[in-house]
Amino acid sequence: MSVSKHIRIYFLAYSLIVTLRPLQGSAQENSNAAKKGSQPVVTERDGQHDFDFLFGSWSVHSRRLLHPLTGSNTWVEFTGTAVDRPIWDGHAQLEEFAADSPSGHIEGMTVRIYNVKSHQWNIYWANQSSGSFSLPATVGQFENGQGEFYDQEDNNGRNIFVRYTWISSPESPRWEQAFSVDGGKTWETNWIWTLSRLRNGSDKTATDAR
Repeated sequence: MSVSKHIRIYFLAYSLIVTLRPLQGSAQENSNAAKKGSQPVVTERDGQHDFDFLFGSWSVHSRRLLHPLTGSNTWVEFTGTAVDRPIWDGHAQLEEFAADSPSGHIEGMTVRIYNVKSHQWNIYWANQSSGSFSLPATVGQFENGQGEFYDQEDNNGRNIFVRYTWISSPESPRWEQAFSVDGGKTWETNWIWTLSRLRNGSDKTATDAR
């Protein structure tokens, strides 16, 4: 075969490659687009109004385990008040709590802040006796009317898991605190709130309960 014939064959093959390559790329792009189009778009749930049910004034019945994580089953019961109000145009919430318990007077404050990126709530608790917020924040979210929030804390030199559970209700919500010493395998509930909404003449602020 002559050299010129080899060259003609080479250019013919090259021309076919150049012609077919864009078509192949276009087909690949169409295939990728079809695959992307077939996948459902997942939209994160906006939970920034999950705590709206708490806005207002409440009578709070507390049932508290006196000595958590000791094997004790001694509970005390007492009643206090809580006032919840929105801040930052509803992206955060402030709660003031006051009660006279068998172990002494309690004045506490909770700040709940919604993170629009993670779609979770960060909860910080402080009481007047310590004068500081507990850290780290207790973090979580609501699902089907129930919120679960977790953190790790030091408890008498031992690292424990802490869980808050909220059952939402416009008239009688419920909150529980529980501790775990085995990484969340088992939990011991140690504080339970049952709330009843205060209205009209019976409406008080947390400060009134002092």
